[in-house]
Amino acid sequence: MNANAEATKPLFSLQDRIVVVAGGGSVAPGWSIGRAACVTYARLGAIVCVLDRDLRSAEETVEIIAREGRQASAHRSDMSSELDVKATFKSLLEMHGQIDVLHHNVGIGKTGGPMETSAEDLDRIHAVNVKSLMLCCQQVLPSMVERRTGSIISIASVAGIRYVGYPHLAYSTTKAAVVQMTKMIAQQYADKGVRANSVVPGLIDTPRIAVNVAHAFADSLEEAKAARSKQVPMKRMGTPWEVANACAFLASDAASYITGAELIVDGGLTGKYA
Repeated sequence: MNANAEATKPLFSLQDRIVVVAGGGSVAPGWSIGRAACVTYARLGAIVCVLDRDLRSAEETVEIIAREGRQASAHRSDMSSELDVKATFKSLLEMHGQIDVLHHNVGIGKTGGPMETSAEDLDRIHAVNVKSLMLCCQQVLPSMVERRTGSIISIASVAGIRYVGYPHLAYSTTKAAVVQMTKMIAQQYADKGVRANSVVPGLIDTPRIAVNVAHAFADSLEEAKAARSKQVPMKRMGTPWEVANACAFLASDAASYITGAELIVDGGLTGKYA
C-alpha cells in the first residue's frame, strides 16, 4: 500500500464489517463488557450479531443499538454446545456471507479453591469459558483463511495471570487457558491473514459483581465495590467502555500488525507490588 494512502486511511472505522459478539447480553440490568463492546462496534459502523444464551438480553442490546440508528441482530445460542454453535454460525454465514470479527466474551465462574470446586463445576466452567472459544473459532477460521482477513478477540481476565484477593480456581485457570489458546491460534494463522488477541480486563464495574463476586469482598454491594477499587493503583474500577475501546482497537486496522498479544486493561493492577 502507498505510504500516504495508508497514513490517511480511517484506521478506527469498522464500517460494514460483520462483527459477531458471543456473550453480548448482560447477566443483570446495566452495562456488561459484551454489551458495551456491541454498542462500540456498532458506533464504528459495524453490523453486529449479538449472541447470548439469554435471547431477551441479546435483544436488549440490539434495541440500544437500533435506537442509535445502527445495525444489529440478536441470536440465542449456547456457546458450550457444539450443535448450537454450528447451527448459529451456519445461519450467520448464510445471512452475511462473511464474518470479519469474532469477539468471544463468554465466561462464568464460581468462587472457591480446590476443596470448594467439584469436578462437575470445573467441567461446566471449562465448557463455557474455554471449549466455547474453540468451537466458535472452528466456525469462523475457514472463511477468514479463505478471504485472508479476520480478527479474533477473546476476553480473558487478570484472574488468569495473578491472584485477585480471593479463591477463584475454576474461573482463573480457564481464563488462563483462554489466553494461551488465543496465542496458539495467533501463531498458527498469522501467515494466513488472521489475527488473534486477548483483552485482559482487571476489576471492572459490571452487573456481574452483584451476581457473582460481591460476597467474596464484603456484606454489601457498595462495600464490595469500594474494596475492589482500593486494590487498584488508580483507585477505581474500570468501566465496560474502557474494555470495549480496547477491543475496538484490536478489531480495527489500527491493530493490523498486532497478533498473539494480551492487552491488559486493569488500571495498573497486575504491576502492583503490594
